[in-house]
Amino acid sequence: MNFTERPRRLRRDGIRELVSETTLDATDLIAPVFVDATTGERVEIESMPGHERVPIDESVARVREVLETGVGAVMLFGIPESKDERGSRAWAEDGVVQEATRRITAETDATVITDVCLCEYTEHGHCGIVEDEAADDPRLTVKNDETLDLLQKIAVSHAEAGAEMVAPSSMTDGMVEAIRTGLDEAGYSDVPIMSYAAKYESAFYGPFRDAADGAPAFGDRRHYQMDPANAREAMHEVELDVEQGADILMVKPALPYLDIVRDIREEYDHPIAAYNVSGEYAMLHAASEKGWLDLRETALESLLSIKRAGADLILTYFAEDIAEDLA
Repeated sequence: MNFTERPRRLRRDGIRELVSETTLDATDLIAPVFVDATTGERVEIESMPGHERVPIDESVARVREVLETGVGAVMLFGIPESKDERGSRAWAEDGVVQEATRRITAETDATVITDVCLCEYTEHGHCGIVEDEAADDPRLTVKNDETLDLLQKIAVSHAEAGAEMVAPSSMTDGMVEAIRTGLDEAGYSDVPIMSYAAKYESAFYGPFRDAADGAPAFGDRRHYQMDPANAREAMHEVELDVEQGADILMVKPALPYLDIVRDIREEYDHPIAAYNVSGEYAMLHAASEKGWLDLRETALESLLSIKRAGADLILTYFAEDIAEDLA
């Protein structure tokens, strides 16, 4: 036999690495950090092995642990000391994320990104102001326009505390425009917005809701998060966020929606982020504990697939472990 083309020639050690098409680096990764105002010690998150809620006093130490692995960016999520119907602790000057942000930016070189949402701060666990009698009628949902004012206040309070990027995640119509307007008017026109532009109502969020104490007290989020069946709608959502001034476009979750990542990559030149969510993390850990999968190999392959699909940035709970392997 005489084969003109033999692709296997390029798969030999030493050559294989030279022709590798997709690369993953620690600088591509963002590590989530949970800061808890209700505790004085670190609390293990059982459904997310290797992760903890940390008290405000431990927030700097926790971020330094991230930095030691080579990851330079963190996303802060807060668990407040108290909750109410409007989630007022979300924009409080002495709020958990605000205080942690001030300390981390003052004492480390980490790039601090903050989650802008209300679900962790409201008594009902929804991402905004709920309609009257919503607890009694699952057809009722979050009041969109009234919620925009609160999201704006949260984003500005985070910028005032020193956040270098804000990431609105509520899927509220008009949230990017409202936040961009608020930041610009407050003198923070240089603070970029990483919008959760295509965030699906997914079954993969379970462990996160344990970690952030943000599960809905009633109903679900299908009236404001996207239907997993829809792809064209995602492109429309992204288009709206781009028009409103989003700087980075987020897809969440990552692995079940790599087609969406690819579609956005082909249509837009904006940086694309993908959130490798808690359920994706937990299921690999569970399979590894059963001895069915090698954890680090499957984690690395998963993150490579997200990069290959077109993501520039990956928010992942594997950030620290994979960064150490990449070093």
